[in-house]
Amino acid sequence: MSEEARALYADMGATPVINALGPRTLLGGSSPHPDIIAAMELAGRYYVDMDAFLASTGRIVADLLGSEAALITPGCAAALVLGTAACITGSDPEKMARLPDTTGMPNQVVIQKAQRYKYDRMVRLPGVTLVEAGTEQGTTADELAAAIGPQTAALLYPAIDNEAAIVPLDAAIDIAHARDVPVFVDAAFRVYPLDGLTRYIAAGADLVGYGAKYVGAPNSSGILCGRADLIAAAHLHSFACFETRDLEGVGRPLKIDRQEVVGVVLALRRWLAMDHDARNQSDTRRAETVRRHLGELPHVQSSVNGASLTLTLDEQALGQTAAEIEVALRNGNPSVWLSAAPGQLHLYMPTVADGDEELLAARIREVLGLGE
Repeated sequence: MSEEARALYADMGATPVINALGPRTLLGGSSPHPDIIAAMELAGRYYVDMDAFLASTGRIVADLLGSEAALITPGCAAALVLGTAACITGSDPEKMARLPDTTGMPNQVVIQKAQRYKYDRMVRLPGVTLVEAGTEQGTTADELAAAIGPQTAALLYPAIDNEAAIVPLDAAIDIAHARDVPVFVDAAFRVYPLDGLTRYIAAGADLVGYGAKYVGAPNSSGILCGRADLIAAAHLHSFACFETRDLEGVGRPLKIDRQEVVGVVLALRRWLAMDHDARNQSDTRRAETVRRHLGELPHVQSSVNGASLTLTLDEQALGQTAAEIEVALRNGNPSVWLSAAPGQLHLYMPTVADGDEELLAARIREVLGLGE
């Protein structure tokens, strides 16, 4: 970590973080490639009609993802808000202006109870009520069908691993489409393997949201793709149309700048063209580098699994728990963020800056009482 970086964050009253936790929003999410940063800087020299720019870049993204249409958004959470609003109002300006008052409009979104998660809060922002199908143990096809009614605006399907006996996506799409209800998939981080960027649309989902930070775009960027009519309605709800067309949609606070839009397009192109085997091998080598710098640690066993380094601890012999070590690492300078579980520390290497492997190892040794 450079002294310039330390000084910059110190000037801001903050502590720089070595991020071995992953592309988390709470840590800033992503570090775009220098080529993308350079293009964003170039874009910032000039201005652009944002309404037209969102339309033109949406066409590029849609072509890359095999979707009818797409809209670049300020994060996947914003995609959930705008997509839900589109399902409620369509492109009707009067209805758009009334949100979150949904009187006389479809104002329910169905979700399987076992799939409830904190981000469904975004779907409720435009004024809908969530209707739960089934139980925390699972949902039957009949229960899902029964939950859909005349007031259903959409079926929300988070693409998150789930051990409950839920209705799988293909069957859920069939059930919803038989009742003329669109299916909205939250696929925020499903960008690798690469088929995660196309399989939900290919399966028949009407809307899909992604966090563009996962493909190396800026943290505050996302993608909404899907049916052309719904993407057009989501676009009308955007901040750009609020200004250029005097449409009072819900998206005025959800602003994204031209530089970030450029970043999304270029990062997505780069991600789709990347040699991911080489990327994964590089991350594995860097995990091995940290392991080498750690050396032999008493009461600690280390193992590398792909892009991650796991430290298995004898907590009793160390006199510290994994949770206590995690807190101590976070409280240092530089701060180190990683994932802790009982008896284990997990380090995710893709978000550790090149060249910080030795410093990361030194901080761990320091907290373990082994010096640098």
